[in-house]
Amino acid sequence: MSLASLKLLLCTVLCVLVTTNTQTIHKRFEYKYSFKPPYLAQKDGSVPFWEYGGNAIASGESVRLAPSLRSQKGAIWTKQPINFDWWEVDIMFKVTGRGRIGADGLAFWYTTQRGDYNGDVFGSSDRWNGLAIIFDSFDNDNKHNNPYIMAVLNDGTRNFDHKSDGSTQLLSGCLRDFRNKPFPTRAKVEYYLNTLTVYFHNGLTNNEVDYELCFRAENVALPRGGYFGLSAATGGLADDHDVIHLLTTSLHSTQQSSGQQMSNDEQQKLSQEYAEYQKKLDQQIKDYRKEHPDEVRDKDGEFDDWFESDGQRELRQIFQGLGVIQDVMRDLHKKVDEVIGKQTNSMSLLSAVYSQSQGQQPLQPGQAPVQMPSLPIGRQDWDTLVANNQIMINTIAELKGFIIEVSRKSDAMLSGGGQGGGGAPSQQLVTEMRDNLHSLKQSVAGVAQRLSTPQVVAQPICPAVSCASTTMLLLVVAAQLAVMFLYTLYKERKEAQAKKFF
Repeated sequence: MSLASLKLLLCTVLCVLVTTNTQTIHKRFEYKYSFKPPYLAQKDGSVPFWEYGGNAIASGESVRLAPSLRSQKGAIWTKQPINFDWWEVDIMFKVTGRGRIGADGLAFWYTTQRGDYNGDVFGSSDRWNGLAIIFDSFDNDNKHNNPYIMAVLNDGTRNFDHKSDGSTQLLSGCLRDFRNKPFPTRAKVEYYLNTLTVYFHNGLTNNEVDYELCFRAENVALPRGGYFGLSAATGGLADDHDVIHLLTTSLHSTQQSSGQQMSNDEQQKLSQEYAEYQKKLDQQIKDYRKEHPDEVRDKDGEFDDWFESDGQRELRQIFQGLGVIQDVMRDLHKKVDEVIGKQTNSMSLLSAVYSQSQGQQPLQPGQAPVQMPSLPIGRQDWDTLVANNQIMINTIAELKGFIIEVSRKSDAMLSGGGQGGGGAPSQQLVTEMRDNLHSLKQSVAGVAQRLSTPQVVAQPICPAVSCASTTMLLLVVAAQLAVMFLYTLYKERKEAQAKKFF
């Protein structure tokens, strides 16, 4: 091959590559194959252009395909097949659960026929004809390779291998964690020119463009006119599988769009209609300003102060963030100063205790402080000191309770004795007992004096019989018995009073 032929071949290849790379893709939003909040579901619970069943629940903000209960299955499918060849689907979903691992997962479907709502493959039918993008969160094969995102193609003749998690059937995949994220996770599935590309948003940030490539597969031939669907299932373990939105965009190449261009006559007609509409709108604005001069304000610069540009918004957010950081730092400085102050006070107290234990005198003004050893109090000594303090506190509490109980009982006994109860004897009883004892003492003294007086005459004063009569003797004996009885009664009451304190 000559040099000229080689240069011509290289130029041709470069031209083809440049033409392919610079080919523009036209996107068009397909609302009949999409759903998003708010007002995702109508008042009757239906989702426009979609049908759902099984355990799926639709609300105004999301579609819960499978709740966090065991053995739940649900799915949602488009009512009509798509009428375009190339497409891009943006799925925002959340998979949340209380367990360390979840089950089973959800799946995005593009199939020639709509699947079941209680199928065996993540809530849909097995032996499907088309594509399945599976977000598997349960490790069936125990290889510790889940959660996993994979694409599986099927021609309607094969069953999905659950035991191996479809590892022998997958087209491609990537290991990504999509459970329990702070923000909703997202997946973007693009099918254009027989090339399947899946991008994944990990949900760690709220940035909508923070996607990363999961996998890309070429030479993927999908049947035309398929249905879009989403399904989910739970098993022994359970997660909440919520789909927030599904946005479908049809993709059209430059050649397709050029074939759909309008003729020159139609373009001129539309341009003329637009110009006439613009003139009519300007005339209506002028008439309104003439009829309402008070409500008309300066058009130029009227709303400049009401809106902010992107740069101003970013600058304002930066300043707000710096303000928050300064407030947090100020609070931290205050807390650190408080901790340092408390540590200083503790060290001063420990220094005073150590000085007293060493027999040193308190510091005088102008005197240098005594340096403490590195470890004046050991860990064991400190624990002993704390235990002794606790014992002292408990003993003081017990003494306090005992004194209060004694005081209460004393008050009760005094009040009971004053009212003639079983308490201490009254003052009147004590006085009576003293008087009786005094009278008995005088009587005994008189008898003793009489017995000890000597005889002054030879003839006895008394006759041969005893001078003390029987009545006198009985009175003396009765008085002694009465005194003994009163003394015994008084002693028993004192003993009973003493026993009440114990």
